[in-house]
Amino acid sequence: MSKNDKYTKLLEFIRTLYGNGAQIPLHVPCFAGNEKKYLEECIDTTMVSSVGPFVDRFEAMMREITGARYAIATTNGTAALHMAFILAGVKDGEEVITQPLTFVATCNAIVYERAIPVFVDVDRDTLGMSPQALKEFLEKNCERRGNLCVNSISGRRIAAVAPMHTFGHPVRITDIVDICSEWGLPVIEDAAESLGSYVKGLHTGTFGMIGAFSFNGNKTVTCGGGGCIVTNDEAIGKKAKYLTTTAKVPHPWSYFHDQVGYNYRLPNLNAALACAQLEQLNGFLKNKRETALAYAKFCRSEEINFISEPANCTSNYWLNAIVLDSLNERNSFLELAHSRGIMARPIWTLMNKLPMFSQAHQEHIDNAVWLEQRVVNLPSSYRR
Repeated sequence: MSKNDKYTKLLEFIRTLYGNGAQIPLHVPCFAGNEKKYLEECIDTTMVSSVGPFVDRFEAMMREITGARYAIATTNGTAALHMAFILAGVKDGEEVITQPLTFVATCNAIVYERAIPVFVDVDRDTLGMSPQALKEFLEKNCERRGNLCVNSISGRRIAAVAPMHTFGHPVRITDIVDICSEWGLPVIEDAAESLGSYVKGLHTGTFGMIGAFSFNGNKTVTCGGGGCIVTNDEAIGKKAKYLTTTAKVPHPWSYFHDQVGYNYRLPNLNAALACAQLEQLNGFLKNKRETALAYAKFCRSEEINFISEPANCTSNYWLNAIVLDSLNERNSFLELAHSRGIMARPIWTLMNKLPMFSQAHQEHIDNAVWLEQRVVNLPSSYRR
């Protein structure tokens, strides 16, 4: 059988999963619970802005789901990441180590603080930051100067490390945290895509200093936008709440702000939608796992490389993905899929190839380059 034949069969299989509509999108939300009821409650009570009972309920639900001591709602995942870097003490001209294979929000949030991303390679199985690559980068290029970790090539302080749990597959986060502890570096987990993903029973986003989640319209759980910061550090949790609510000193009527704050508050209207969605999280995860297992079984039968959850991890399978044999094969598959109304997509362009990050320090990102040329996401919506 030719490769084209097996990929044609894969597209036909996708039709058996998602039906024969004109188009099969990559990922669409499922609203099958209390969404309308809670939205109507917001409207009826006029509590549609950034203060309201659904914001409090959303934060409580996120604490329960993740096991974190503190959860702070934000307007979106990028705002959560930006605030995480502020809370970690990232300053103008400093560096943050991250991965080149990520969504642009990771690097945008770093640059919002006028910091500079530094790229280390990923692992092929997790698609996320490689602990070995991180260790080698630090040992080769960095030195401890008192409590500081300094990049001896650039002379800049390394302020934080930001791994990302790609498509909901956890990185080797315990190894990364251990390495960073040796170097005195805080870990900011970009957990935007990994709600419902676990490492040895512990939720992603809770291993480092701070985790940041997204509730964008294409995520497993959505409220149109929305984000959330989680942490186990009391001081960080309280400061996050304070800074994201414009740094207003609490008072019944006086408006006094004692430092620059951020209007990153999640409106009660969006929080209502998020609460209704979080109530259905277990059902969403079960459905998505069933879809992933169906994909995995089909791909095994056709000798297609399907990306499965890493060992000792539970992935949420937000977006299912396959690895093709070459860039040409990837492009041919995408053309074939789109010609048949199936909205598969390639993985992101590497961050170091984007003009605003092209001068960032990087070395030995061979796995990231290899994956960029081969990984394709398949339709992964909730199946009714």
